[in-house]
Amino acid sequence: MLSFPRRSKFKKQQKGKSFNRINSTSLDLYALKAGSLGIKALSCGRLTSKQIESVRQCISKIIKKQGRVKTNVFPDTPISKKPIEVRMGKGKGAVDHWIFKVRPGFILYEIETSFTSLGIKALEAGQIRLPIKSKIIFN
Repeated sequence: MLSFPRRSKFKKQQKGKSFNRINSTSLDLYALKAGSLGIKALSCGRLTSKQIESVRQCISKIIKKQGRVKTNVFPDTPISKKPIEVRMGKGKGAVDHWIFKVRPGFILYEIETSFTSLGIKALEAGQIRLPIKSKIIFN
């Protein structure tokens, strides 16, 4: 099931600053909280709602009932797009899809399990579906 916010204050958003220059001072996003294993982003980029859901499905398919998966990312930024072959002008296009802006060091997914080898296998399978560089971290 693809996810996006039920309501937002504004329908469309501007792109904002370059992600390469985004720095966050809150350190609680950069440490494991809910699990023993996790995927940590090493580069910046965008994750679409389809990519986020694909990784979650892949991890939970391998983990099954031996653990719990926690997703720390939620696509809350709308990306608008004008239809093909439409002339310039006439306003901003409609919302096409939703993304999450990833910063380096952000914990994307966490797994709470006692089977570490199974958890590592699941996270490696999920890493393949991510468009950014990432690594598996332990608690």
